[in-house]
Amino acid sequence: MLADINELINFLAVAKHRSFRKAAEERNVTPSTLSHSMRTLEDRLGVKLLNRTTRSVVLTEAGGLLFGKVELILRHLSQTLDEVHAFTASVKGTLRLNVPRPGGRVLIEPIINGFLAQYPDVQIEMVSDDSIIDIVDKGFDAGLRFGGSVALDMIAIPIGPPQRFAVVASPAFIEAHGRPASPEALRQFPCIGRRFPSGVLYGWEFQHRDAFMTVRVQGPLTLDDDELMIRSAISGVGLAYVHRTYATEHLESGALVSVLEEWCNPIPGYYLYYPRHRHNSAVLRVFIEWCNQYYQHLAPWRPELAPEPLSALPPA
Repeated sequence: MLADINELINFLAVAKHRSFRKAAEERNVTPSTLSHSMRTLEDRLGVKLLNRTTRSVVLTEAGGLLFGKVELILRHLSQTLDEVHAFTASVKGTLRLNVPRPGGRVLIEPIINGFLAQYPDVQIEMVSDDSIIDIVDKGFDAGLRFGGSVALDMIAIPIGPPQRFAVVASPAFIEAHGRPASPEALRQFPCIGRRFPSGVLYGWEFQHRDAFMTVRVQGPLTLDDDELMIRSAISGVGLAYVHRTYATEHLESGALVSVLEEWCNPIPGYYLYYPRHRHNSAVLRVFIEWCNQYYQHLAPWRPELAPEPLSALPPA
């Protein structure tokens, strides 16, 4: 045999990441082990597959040919094994999900608990990350995002009810500063800003009937986490714009007061998305079906607020 399967899988990892270090992390081996595997493969085949420097790894012409052919073969092999595995009574494997922190807390956790009870041989690894990433490049099976943040080459399904945000502050803050009468008035109030992982400072978005508005607020504190924003708002630092689900307990207890409610209308909820042009594992397929059932179970909300099909959404 010219090459064993592990050498070919190692080669695919190096070719995909263009880095021995990243490929070694994916394969759970040391970079030196991976380098030795590549030299052995090249010796077996009698051809150079990779041009290596201290900074980069580049495929040779032969390496590019091998990468394309082997990737296709292994994809078909994986699909065949999954189809054979479907004859068994249970689904086994690991599912890696990338989700934003609010989405993970509000939606994924209740879904996962029931799913794992139904499929005890499945392991789920959920990484909470507010950054917009390439889930394929980072080795995730699926991700969760608002529709406008999903790349057009992905398949996406709505996974929960509409989401709603709220502008909140402590009663003491309202007593000292008053209530903003409109979104534009927020510019005159100390506010708690939100900065995304990309570095972008978020402009607070509002809608009232057919009017849309984005307000760039200012204030003494900028954060990237709803829970920290709520704590700071309770402490009287300023007005905060947060997922309403996080604030509900504090609104009911009186620790926080909501303002501009007529401008904080529900928006379409989250989407579970996954690669369109890649074979998906049996674990992902049953998870998608589980999410679809969960979504249908929650469907009694007003139909006009349900998420649109992703094809109707604007490009990310």
